Amino acid sequence: MRTFHIEIIKPSHYDKDGYVIQWWKAWIPSNSLACLNAIARASAEQQVLGSDVAIEVNAYDEMNIRVPVEEISAKIGQSGHSGLVCLVGVQSNQFPRAMALARRFRAAGVPVAIGGFHVSGSLAMLKELSPELQEALDLGVILFAGEAEEHFDSLLCDVDNGAARLIYNYMDDLPNLQGQTTPYLPQRLVKRYDGVVSSFDAGRGCPFQCSFCTIINVQGRKSRWRDADDIEAFVRKNRADGIRRFFVTDDNFARNKNWEAIFDRLIALRAEGCGIDFLIQVDTLAHKIPGFVEKAARAGCRFVFVGLESVNAENLLQMKKNQNRITEYRKMFQAWKSAGVITYAGYIMGLPGDTPETLKRDIEIVQRELPVDVLEFTMLTPLPGSEDHKNGVEAGTWMDPDLNKYDLESVTIGHPRMSADEWQRAYRDIWDWYYTDEHVERIMRRNVAYGIKPVKIWHSVLQVYGAPKFEGVHPQQCGYLRRKDRLERRPDMPRPAAAVFYPLYLAESAAKYLRFGAYAWKIHRMRKRIARDPEAKSYSDLAITPVIDAETETLEMFALNDQARAAVEKARRQAQERRQRDILASNEADPLANTG
Repeated sequence: MRTFHIEIIKPSHYDKDGYVIQWWKAWIPSNSLACLNAIARASAEQQVLGSDVAIEVNAYDEMNIRVPVEEISAKIGQSGHSGLVCLVGVQSNQFPRAMALARRFRAAGVPVAIGGFHVSGSLAMLKELSPELQEALDLGVILFAGEAEEHFDSLLCDVDNGAARLIYNYMDDLPNLQGQTTPYLPQRLVKRYDGVVSSFDAGRGCPFQCSFCTIINVQGRKSRWRDADDIEAFVRKNRADGIRRFFVTDDNFARNKNWEAIFDRLIALRAEGCGIDFLIQVDTLAHKIPGFVEKAARAGCRFVFVGLESVNAENLLQMKKNQNRITEYRKMFQAWKSAGVITYAGYIMGLPGDTPETLKRDIEIVQRELPVDVLEFTMLTPLPGSEDHKNGVEAGTWMDPDLNKYDLESVTIGHPRMSADEWQRAYRDIWDWYYTDEHVERIMRRNVAYGIKPVKIWHSVLQVYGAPKFEGVHPQQCGYLRRKDRLERRPDMPRPAAAVFYPLYLAESAAKYLRFGAYAWKIHRMRKRIARDPEAKSYSDLAITPVIDAETETLEMFALNDQARAAVEKARRQAQERRQRDILASNEADPLANTG
């Protein structure tokens, strides 16, 4: 028999000094890796290359393991062996690293394919091939755009027959997800993530039109979902492996049309002792869907990520974030908190009207007026695959040509009111503006008032604030104990001598983790003090005061600018119209109800 090797690699990203970002344990599992790993294993079981070809599948997440390039190349190059290296889930900031790996594999004669959001988004939105994609084609790298569920077998057959095309574009043929292979990573890989956590997508697509978003142009705006039966089988399989924590990667689970059936099935599984805990991502109006928040909590949702993005209505208008209504913000966060869920929100900084002063003002408003627990900050970035990037390309706008900087924490485009240095400094400062000791204590006290243990906030703050503060990376790229490989540096940067590199690396690590440890101890003492406080459960402030009629409240957020005042006035009109409709409906049901 011949052996065909499928080597699936999720590339990492270079840090500011050119070293690959790697950890002893990464925090966030790659669902793209899990999806293709499961699809490839299904291809092997079905013997898609014939009964005389054994297919072997290996998966690597470079965030927590060194990719053995030479070993893989030697294995595929053996007599009677062939194969394909799949660089999967490649985002724009990971494309330079993906290409560095691809060059080494291609130099050894190994076939390579690159897929993920950068390839799919660029081919979907741009009229011409971008320079980096053309460079990949010139190297003989296969570009795969779209989703692999119904097309991976044909790619394998083409590669095995020596007839592979350079571009496989399936962006106009996105599959339904019912009955498709569900994502899966074996226990040995899942253990490399924080707390033994895995991932799955219960659906794909989002109906909204945010200009900065790549999801809508890569996965589409139509809701595609998995059956509850498939989710149940996935959960049972992982629970058998001892895996019970998951990151549900749907960009907006609240718009998954099968959400209720999936939640009901998870609730039933928990009732029989086969429960899981998970994080979902939703929009700011999910709480208005009848039963959604309550069922999410019963199904095992312990963290919810909300695309808050801004409290400034003018900024929301700029981003086409029309679904975000500032009059619903407090009610929305309170609904999740009342269900016992930790709230985790994304916040974008660098909109045209932003300055360091307005950003600081807006963060102080969030601290006072909204019961959000954890804020994660990102820079407005023209990501390839987004409307913002497409418009910038067509207008000839300057955008940084170094894709490695498209990591949501680096300046990549000009700003009308801030210099690049001011914008970058504001990004560094904004974390400190929000995560003051005073506010971290306030967050803990709010959670105790909701019946949630402050240790959960302690852990979340250490991760989300600790990543940029001590590790110098965004939380989505972070993990435990940074590994830095001297030999895996960006090709255009020199490798330092071992005698220089290792002493500096050890000294840097020691200083960093001493500071990190001191901070962890400080807020540990804070949360222990709050836990002992007999008055803690009676704590109250504006943010957690129950909302009756938000449109009648007097909040600073409601008076920031004309757009904010217009949004509040619109909410008042709509509330009045609802009350009038309710009165009319009541009168029609009982004509005598309002008579003397």
